[in-house]
Amino acid sequence: MTDRAILLARAREMRRNPTEPEKRLWRHLSASQLGGHKFRRQAVIDYYIADFFCPLKKLIVEVDGDTHDVEADFKRDDRLRNKGYRTVRFGNLDVMENMEGVLLVLRDALEGPPDRWMKHQAATTPNPSSEEEGL
Repeated sequence: MTDRAILLARAREMRRNPTEPEKRLWRHLSASQLGGHKFRRQAVIDYYIADFFCPLKKLIVEVDGDTHDVEADFKRDDRLRNKGYRTVRFGNLDVMENMEGVLLVLRDALEGPPDRWMKHQAATTPNPSSEEEGL
């Protein structure tokens, strides 16, 4: 089994058995409920599994438990940042007790950058010829 296949299998298992904070946050992210933005659960990105991922904004959302390795998280976030991804992290307690605040932070993070594909699309859209403009 390849490394990628192992990651995909693990992500599938994590989707089947989410933590309580992940379940609660997913209730607000699923079905494009947060500002119309589509999220995926337990998405494989590079060599990592992101708790939640908005592909259009390249935004990773992590829900961290008490036993998280902060140094490893920093290295992971830095590696992904170098590939154009942004990561927002919340503790389990934040999700369980302050969902309104979590959603507010996420809305702000989603409004910041332009859509991932709009930048590319705008650059490749040809300008109309003088004839098409009626000149």
